[in-house]
Amino acid sequence: MERKTLVTKASSDYELLDSGREEKLERYGEVVLARPDPQALWEKGLATSDWGLANAKYKREGKDGAWEGTVPKQWEIEFGGLKLLIKPTSFKHVGLFPEQLSNWEWIADQKATNVLNLFGYTGGATLAAAKNGSKVTHVDASKTAVAWARENAKLSGLEEAPIRWITEDVLTFVKREIKRGNKYDGVIMDPPAFGHGPSGELWKIEEDFLELVKLLPELLSDAPKFVLINGYAAGYSPLAFAYNLEFLTKKFGGEVEFGDLTIAESGAAPDGAAMRRVLPCGIFARWKAV
Repeated sequence: MERKTLVTKASSDYELLDSGREEKLERYGEVVLARPDPQALWEKGLATSDWGLANAKYKREGKDGAWEGTVPKQWEIEFGGLKLLIKPTSFKHVGLFPEQLSNWEWIADQKATNVLNLFGYTGGATLAAAKNGSKVTHVDASKTAVAWARENAKLSGLEEAPIRWITEDVLTFVKREIKRGNKYDGVIMDPPAFGHGPSGELWKIEEDFLELVKLLPELLSDAPKFVLINGYAAGYSPLAFAYNLEFLTKKFGGEVEFGDLTIAESGAAPDGAAMRRVLPCGIFARWKAV
């Protein structure tokens, strides 16, 4: 197994302008947003006046939060070869995790015929796979997220792509797929630490993740191409995910990579280095056939 750090760099419609003091300053198209990020446990690089230019800042009060400032309810950006809607939400997310760009590119390179995307959210990985010819089943428990993903598909010219959109509890869906005998040669999963299904099902990663992983052998085709696991805010090492993919190397060969998902601050570093700091944003583990 090989440990890697995947880095997303600035592009025309996205950049991480600065980070520090448990906040990050980002540009999505023409809109600049400031929001909390507990990983940024260092001093800010830009001046307070630069941070003051943000169009909106997310502030948390107790369990609730809100955006202060003036921004559109939604706007379109181009990112990773896709057109995506950005919508600042009441729980600080905007519908895009830019650190996933390296994974999207990797998924496309695997050229899987039939891909299953579990906890698919607003569809970035789904669309990256579909754009490169894969048939995709996109599953998420949130009707709002699935509707948002479908909007992104339409914007990206993939409205007619072979994507099956499913709003359902992931474990419920997977067990039913196994009974139906449906198989996939690529599986993506982005399990949250905690969540609810559309019928009140409860997901807790410490209780349900291993059950989901144990079902993988029954989901995979006889010649699978890849399995990718992402993780956020659950406090685990990427090694924890990587160990759950070792059975694939024993059965099919191939290789496992794991590590951190990061975003590089834009601009030159104060000390003249080629790149400024990278902000840790999540973890991943992935297996591919060779």
